[in-house]
Amino acid sequence: IYRQERVGYRGRTFTLLKFRSMTRDAERDGVACWATVGDSRITRFGRFIRETRIDELPQLINVLKGEMSLVGPRPERPSFVAELTRKIPFYAVRHCVRPGITGWAQVRYSYGATVEESVKKLEYDIYYVKNHSLLLDVAIMFKTVRVVLLGEGAR
Repeated sequence: IYRQERVGYRGRTFTLLKFRSMTRDAERDGVACWATVGDSRITRFGRFIRETRIDELPQLINVLKGEMSLVGPRPERPSFVAELTRKIPFYAVRHCVRPGITGWAQVRYSYGATVEESVKKLEYDIYYVKNHSLLLDVAIMFKTVRVVLLGEGAR
């Protein structure tokens, strides 16, 4: 299991759990960077567990610990949050709810790895923050099953 610091509810950091999908020295220079299409740091097995979202399963422990929900905006790394908060107005609004294993942005938009894509995903996150309900969560869970079965969105 791979552990990584993420920013969650009310801007508090927590340790997110995942199955490792990248090589051990993926960030040997210590600088966080988004995965890209065909990223050579992702192992062959890692590509499979990302496409099927199996790499996210350990986050059920984060849910049981109260650090995450099943549904909510995906938690980001502190360095990404700092950059995106500086560049995107209202970015911190997404921290008004617990982060989720899946979310409205994940089922409505493909994987985002740029500031511009993060702006688009933030629109979906803000929609979720303003409208979250049991019905919306159930709809997101059903859409997540479709995304997983079709392998959409993963990098």
